[in-house]
Amino acid sequence: MLDHLKAEDYGTPKRESEQEVTLEIDGASVTVPKGTSLMRAAVGAGRRVPKLCATDSVEPFGSCRLCLVEVEGRKGFPASCTTPAEAGMKVRTQTPRLQELRKGVMELYISDHPLDCLTCSANGNCELQDMAGVTGLRNVRYGFKGANHLDAKKDESNPYFTYDASKCIVCSRCVRACEEQQGTFALTISGRGFESRVSPGQDQPFMESECVSCGACVEACPTATLQEKTVIELGQPEHSVLTTCAYCGVGCGFKAEMKGNQVVRMVPWKDGKANEGHSCIKGRFAWGYATHQDRITKPMIRKSITEPWREVSWEEAIGYAASEFRRIQARHGRESIGGITSSRCTNEETYLVQKLVRAAFGNNNVDTCARVCHSPTGYGLGQTFGTSAGTQTFKSVEKSDVILVIGANPAAAHPVFASRMKKRLRQGAKLIVIDPRQIDLVKSPHIQAAFHLQLRPGTNVALVSALAHVVVTEGLLAQDYIAERCDEKSFLQWQEFVARPENSPEAMEAITGVPADLVRGAARLYATGGNAAIYYGLGVTEHAQGSTMVMGIANLAMATGNVGREGVGVNPLRGQNNVQGSCDMGSFPHELPGYRHISDSTVRGTFEAAWGVALDAEPGLRIPNMFHAALAGSFKGLYCEGEDIVQSDPDTQHVAAALSAMECIVVQDIFLNETAKYAHVFLPGSSFLEKDGTFTNAERRISMVRKVMKPLGGYADWEVTQLLSNALGYPMEYTHPREIMAEIAALTPTFAGVTYEKIAQHGSVQWPCNEETGELGTPIMHVGQFVRGKGRFLITRYVASDEKVTLKYPLLLTTGRILSQYNVGAQTRRTPNSQWHSEDRLEIHPHDAEDRGIQDGDWVGISSRAGETVLRALVTERIQPGVVYTTFHFPESGANVITTDSSDWATNCPEYKVTAVQVLPVAQPSEWQQAYARFNREQLGHLEAASAVTGK
Repeated sequence: MLDHLKAEDYGTPKRESEQEVTLEIDGASVTVPKGTSLMRAAVGAGRRVPKLCATDSVEPFGSCRLCLVEVEGRKGFPASCTTPAEAGMKVRTQTPRLQELRKGVMELYISDHPLDCLTCSANGNCELQDMAGVTGLRNVRYGFKGANHLDAKKDESNPYFTYDASKCIVCSRCVRACEEQQGTFALTISGRGFESRVSPGQDQPFMESECVSCGACVEACPTATLQEKTVIELGQPEHSVLTTCAYCGVGCGFKAEMKGNQVVRMVPWKDGKANEGHSCIKGRFAWGYATHQDRITKPMIRKSITEPWREVSWEEAIGYAASEFRRIQARHGRESIGGITSSRCTNEETYLVQKLVRAAFGNNNVDTCARVCHSPTGYGLGQTFGTSAGTQTFKSVEKSDVILVIGANPAAAHPVFASRMKKRLRQGAKLIVIDPRQIDLVKSPHIQAAFHLQLRPGTNVALVSALAHVVVTEGLLAQDYIAERCDEKSFLQWQEFVARPENSPEAMEAITGVPADLVRGAARLYATGGNAAIYYGLGVTEHAQGSTMVMGIANLAMATGNVGREGVGVNPLRGQNNVQGSCDMGSFPHELPGYRHISDSTVRGTFEAAWGVALDAEPGLRIPNMFHAALAGSFKGLYCEGEDIVQSDPDTQHVAAALSAMECIVVQDIFLNETAKYAHVFLPGSSFLEKDGTFTNAERRISMVRKVMKPLGGYADWEVTQLLSNALGYPMEYTHPREIMAEIAALTPTFAGVTYEKIAQHGSVQWPCNEETGELGTPIMHVGQFVRGKGRFLITRYVASDEKVTLKYPLLLTTGRILSQYNVGAQTRRTPNSQWHSEDRLEIHPHDAEDRGIQDGDWVGISSRAGETVLRALVTERIQPGVVYTTFHFPESGANVITTDSSDWATNCPEYKVTAVQVLPVAQPSEWQQAYARFNREQLGHLEAASAVTGK
């Protein structure tokens, strides 16, 4: 879908009001919501008032003096951007006097501006240039021989954009965008009068400032002052294509601005429902990986992983993979092979992979990385609410009075949503953070959490029970809501359970480490503070009690009446771009698309009729089961699309051993990843810029992904899966992903109303989308009643993790993400984002560091019962004593070498967030083993000495 490069700019933000006012602008009558500016009202009347400091993404400022108008009966010339429309006004936007004033203002701007328009990177897309033409400026009488800023130095420190101070008109649009859209407050206007200038921090280079490179300032700049380096190098784009970001689960809409088939820049789409014109460093700038030199564009095969790769034709690669899978099944049985879908691929591609496994492989051995991170969400919310997805839109947070963030770091992992959340917090909403670390949201510019419950890793369930105890025992329950909408029997059982003294904040304090008074204060605020919304992440799900904690969250929301309207709800923040979609599409061994169990003969019969093949009624193997079966000798072949299980799955040594035991592993990806080291066939994948399809974000919002260039390997991922299926003897004959979506809609009730045409018309739709929900689907879930009918409360007993600190492993390791990198880093590591974060570091509290003789930047060895690795230390008070923290974006750090095989009781979701470890300094990484052995000997001696004294 081609889109206009320049979207309409209304000058000031849209106002919402039940009241309307009618006025006259240049003789034309126009009616607008009360509070609308004259500038925006003029656009509605078909007029464009000249402007420089105004843009509709930030609040009006009224500094440029170009947008002056005349209002009948009023003296002077008010700025149209800051003057609200009033009933009966008669406004003139064009008169000789206004023309004279505007021309004089423009002359002053141009008197201190380089006149290099022909060679300027913004030529053809410069508002200053446009306004010079609009005002009729033809000459400049003064300025060039006096003081000016024409020799101001450029700041080119940021790898993505340049700051050319000589072209700055000090309109403050960048400063306001940084404050209002992003919420970082990294930019300011330093100096006064003639010395005024935009400054990152205290006149620092951009790369040394608090700037997070979201691009809001670049997008807001009306001149070439802030300009993408790709535009400087390649020139202005000539067309754009609307698509959806392929990073996190926010699902931002973007315009890929192009010259031919070459991407010049990615610009956030103003009408994108998830982002409304905002972006982060990854989506805005980190797309260069798509054409990186490391891309593998030729199929490759090898008979053994000890042999070198051999480039072959597509026909040979597909034929070899199919023949190997057939050979394995003939020898080891139908259940001996399986497939893994990707949370980075489209819905249509994921659907085809699970269809391939079920229809062509003839079993249900299909799983997804989404289970490795968010399967407890599906189970927990399914059991309590009746459906397995988040309840709200992102925009809903604008109606929240209390925001509870549990086990998530939105500023790092979901930054565009975090910016929206921070804006609401600056407006007065209260914040509760439950996290072992002091994440950015706890305290950042103009934001201070009301409560930070800094619990010990692994004690989530104990804490949520303590919160519920306060709600129940202090009479804070939403009794009318519960009586009307919830199952009485389950509620009474839950109420009796959480009211027990052993669930009180005082009793749980010894377990969680959180002072009881803080827990009581947070519970009271959540229950009584108005609309209360819960947002959670992998710090909730990636635990042995992940499913239990999701149920506990749902219980708390129901007990306080905070489900089923705007501003409330239970909202999982999905980590990757299509985690929600990969689950929706039937990527689990026990569920068909739409979360319907494979054992249901009626549902299975619908798919059998459509697919023309009998389906196995028994659930297949999850990923961990595949690994165990491989080591046992019964699972021999794997098709892995767009997922690096060696780097992303826990207990790396166990994963590697399982893969080494298989006879044929087919990896389909854009780069040779860690899993490809164990592969026998490599099929080139395609990036999001090379395919058509849809992603589903954390709001259940289905958005279009549109191809802007041909697949470098020759095929989009869905086409590769189709080729393999055809070679296996099960025919697939799709010609475009829209046909796949039509099949999904025909077979999946929650997708029944989803079509490409509808998505293109509205920008997106949200499932459930069918005859019952209306054209756009379902923005807010569980309005009026829960999907399952009555909401069900479930008992959530705290069970301590098997991962306990010991003398040998006295610290708890937890993991997370950082803003500039993404997931296993395969994409972001191949962009300049690594200039911000070039390695995984181990965060350790100063007390723990001092006890071990560790200083900031030292190499340290980390050991667990699963394995060992080496990282550099980052000594910080963001982490509490007894806990260490790291990210997992770089394969060489081997973060998952030390995570264990402990997992959630209901879903096998790995317990990444709780690993007992020891940390010791090493002079060089290779010295780790000797240091650790020496430490063990010393500690054993201490233990023996203590035993001799105590007699124990």
